[in-house]
Amino acid sequence: MKMSVIGDKSNLPNSLKEAINHAEETTKDNTGLHFVAALNYGGRYDIIQATKKIAAKVKDGVIQLEDINDKLIDTELETKYLEYPNPDLLIRTSGELRISNYMLWQLAYSEFCFVDKFFPELDEADFVAALRSFQRRQRRYGGHKI
Repeated sequence: MKMSVIGDKSNLPNSLKEAINHAEETTKDNTGLHFVAALNYGGRYDIIQATKKIAAKVKDGVIQLEDINDKLIDTELETKYLEYPNPDLLIRTSGELRISNYMLWQLAYSEFCFVDKFFPELDEADFVAALRSFQRRQRRYGGHKI
């Protein structure tokens, strides 16, 4: 299993940062399951930190303003190292009808399924129902060719 942590780690205790770095470093070449923990993560934070990195590259002359596009932004987001950083389907539990500042950029073309149960209460039938609903949808990706 590969382990990754996304989110703002700057205010974490040094011992926790060291443990995270150790876990990520020792599992970086593992294949199969990729466990991603979102720790102090928010979609707005993710977009802001990516924007700052890109702005610094423009300021330093590494890239030009005209070079900024979707793909460049993708390379600076916290999810950049994930094999599938943009979810096809988000199953939102607990009856909430919002995304709660989660993966704002990455969910742009995702499909949503809202379930009026808390995550631990979900069973196989709930997952099958969500997947069947997803299969019936016609995905248009906002008219973009993805």
